[in-house]
Amino acid sequence: MGFKTALQGVRMLPAFTSLRHFSTTTMRRAASEFRMTVPWGEVRGQVWGPSNGRPVLCLHGWADNCGTFSTLVPLLPKDWRFVAIDFPGHGLSSHRPDGCLYTFPLYVADVRRVVEALQWKQFSIIGHSMGGNVAGIFSALYPEMVDAVVLLDNYGYLPTQMTEMFKNMRKGINDQIHYDNKTDERKERVYTYEKAKERLKAANPSLSDQSADILLERAVREVEGGFLFSRDFRINLKNIVNNNMEQCLHMLSLVKARVMLLLAKDGLFKTFTLPNGYGDLIQKSWVDQKATILNIEGDHHIHLNKPESVASIITDFLQSHSLDETENQSSKL
Repeated sequence: MGFKTALQGVRMLPAFTSLRHFSTTTMRRAASEFRMTVPWGEVRGQVWGPSNGRPVLCLHGWADNCGTFSTLVPLLPKDWRFVAIDFPGHGLSSHRPDGCLYTFPLYVADVRRVVEALQWKQFSIIGHSMGGNVAGIFSALYPEMVDAVVLLDNYGYLPTQMTEMFKNMRKGINDQIHYDNKTDERKERVYTYEKAKERLKAANPSLSDQSADILLERAVREVEGGFLFSRDFRINLKNIVNNNMEQCLHMLSLVKARVMLLLAKDGLFKTFTLPNGYGDLIQKSWVDQKATILNIEGDHHIHLNKPESVASIITDFLQSHSLDETENQSSKL
């Protein structure tokens, strides 16, 4: 098999030598470190639960990392197997090769590589924000592999107007070439820990102080004089592969898994509005697919900031799926 995976021992907070009192106040369930070889380096992540437990893949949002699930997973069933990955270019995972663009199809391919290495034939997905969009596309392409999906503050698809699709493609290509041509002028900025934290919170106003500390465990690395952000700058460039509404609705129709959308009332779609009533149309399409849609109090990072507000909802949904599967199998006997 062309993939190699390794689980390291229990991973604690990074030993940042310049921080004497850095810690988070919440007791978190210990996780093992996930490492998987890929052609351009490795995909990293965290693992909780027994190897024979129900498989659940956790996919983080744009510019976050797998630490986003560090407070939620400990509140979910302990006999399940959770694998949360850092997407390439995020957290501790390797950056994509020089000249390579970051696109949704490649993120979907990353997920396919991971589950191939894990030898999972069927599994559930919990996806936050961008991770939910990756989950939606994956579940359409590989419907036989996904039995249940939880979408945290996202619709599973992000439709783009046809007129914008090619503007985005042009801009993304130009931005990438401009970036590639400026190799000699690039200079990574070194931050103090507190300044790095300020920058992270400025970009993600919904993060609590503690949540920012959690994400920074995998978002920065210590160097002489301070800290560098570990993520690849290229994730900020315009995504050149977009889907219009017709394509999104077609993908949605291909999904066979049970789906639940948890939409935060003060979340992403309070500030980010989809054009032409796209959001309402996607929600209606999910209802037609018999998906569960819940509007919950909270912000875009509710699962990280206040995981107790969503943990039981997620558990009940995934457990009800398991019960339905058991009943279906019994009825066939």
